[in-house]
Amino acid sequence: MEEKYILTLDIGTTTIRAFIYNSRAETVGKAVDQVILHYPCPGFVEINPNELWTSVISVVKKSFQNANLSAGQITAMGISTQRSTFITWSRTTGKHFHNFVTWKDLRADSLVKQWNKSYTWKLFKFSAYVLYLVSRSKRFKAGSVFKFMNTQTSLRLNWVLQNVVALRNAVQNNDAMFGTLDTWLLYKLTGQRIHMTDVSSASATGFYDPFTMQWAGWGTLLLNIPISSLPTVVDTAGEHFTSTAPDIWGHAIPIRSCMADQTASMWGSCCFDVGDIKLTMGTGTFFNINTGSAPHASVSGLYPVVGWRLGDELVYSAEGANNDTASIIKWAQNLGLFISPQETADIANSVTDTDGAFFIPAFSGLGPPYNDGTAASGFIGMKPSTTKAHLVRALLESLAFRTAQLYQCVRNETDYTFHSIRLDGGVSNNDFLAQLVSDLTGLRVERPVHVEMSSLGCAHIVGLHLGIWKSKQELKSLRKVGCVFHPRPHVKKSYEHTISMWEDAVTRMCGWYSRSNSLKSVNAVSDSSGCGVVPKNSFKLLKNNGDAVK
Repeated sequence: MEEKYILTLDIGTTTIRAFIYNSRAETVGKAVDQVILHYPCPGFVEINPNELWTSVISVVKKSFQNANLSAGQITAMGISTQRSTFITWSRTTGKHFHNFVTWKDLRADSLVKQWNKSYTWKLFKFSAYVLYLVSRSKRFKAGSVFKFMNTQTSLRLNWVLQNVVALRNAVQNNDAMFGTLDTWLLYKLTGQRIHMTDVSSASATGFYDPFTMQWAGWGTLLLNIPISSLPTVVDTAGEHFTSTAPDIWGHAIPIRSCMADQTASMWGSCCFDVGDIKLTMGTGTFFNINTGSAPHASVSGLYPVVGWRLGDELVYSAEGANNDTASIIKWAQNLGLFISPQETADIANSVTDTDGAFFIPAFSGLGPPYNDGTAASGFIGMKPSTTKAHLVRALLESLAFRTAQLYQCVRNETDYTFHSIRLDGGVSNNDFLAQLVSDLTGLRVERPVHVEMSSLGCAHIVGLHLGIWKSKQELKSLRKVGCVFHPRPHVKKSYEHTISMWEDAVTRMCGWYSRSNSLKSVNAVSDSSGCGVVPKNSFKLLKNNGDAVK
């Protein structure tokens, strides 16, 4: 039987990976490149689409060379991308109006604060709560506690609609197209033939309703998002993605799946059953639990997202996130606390405690249970006796503490029985951190041989769709666990006072930027190359007749 090869393209926050797998889910070729992030203004985090496109073409070519294969030998490909990073472009010319605005970008921070404090939004949530009391609908329960966040696409898109002149003109002429990174990539790869996104990527934008499985009418109306610019939302796998233009890599490659990176990670970790937990520790920490056919309505801030849709199979996930993980490790390295991230576990184990020092990992605010975008990062409790080793241990402990908090939110809101956590992401290679997560959650932590689960997940779903693998059970049999960490109850007991002290330190850093007003949103001119002050009336909504509504 002729061997079948699956190409996967995974675009994360900082890394582009192209992997080629055979029919045994073994890697036969790979290539890696870096995503170039641009910081044109304070709080802005962008990706130049031309640079990204060049890198994508190059990294796939290198993976072919590494595998000694050509594009014509690839059976099909799958794509996974970072979520909520978006761009807009001209329907007529295909040219973009601005750079990608990434999920780490804070330019809409003032809008986030204004909306969450506004009477309009308070009335919206109160109305949703009343409807929940009457109907007991989970959809209205979720709406009653919904908060805008910088990581959502919604208000960042509203920001560019207000501030990028060329885009505003295009909207008036019905010439604007919107897309998260996956949508734009499909548009480019197929020679501008399709304008699509899958359900997992759409549900992370903040204005796609996972309960109705449609673009949220309230979101597009309140935020002035033109419906005509939005992509068609499709299943996670299928022929609808068509194929790559033949002139890109010398031969057309069928695209059979496109999904959000956290969904791909769930597939790579084989989290197919209700209650399965996947923990990705990459640029950020993403704690996902498979909730089956029903979206989870959270009161603590867990976000209900669509895991995947394959025909009649619709699977949801409840997600808790801490947006700073690898970014904190990199910051500490640049600060000189250590030379290589690989040595941090040994450094942390070289001391028995943190000497009373604590770290709050909140460069991008804090997720559940705090849900505070104004929280600040910092070390608290340092003394003359504090060493670099104490600070490194405090930093790693804080990441484990946040993970334990996310798990506790899940336990408080669900009645599932949990046994294990399936770990992935670059930071998961840290033994000290992996073991402490196991200790504090009381769960067995399984770390795979290779931690690039998004790439493997792409291969899994494509291979299953093509019939290379016959069932999810067969995919489970291919799963390779490299290391298992077992919980130590005595360690959890010994950390009780430490965690209590750390939680007190966190509360001191919550609301920091709302008090000091240190974080100021900035404005860009139409080409995103300059900065200024956000207009005071930037929060106003414009009705069709031009009247301003507070």
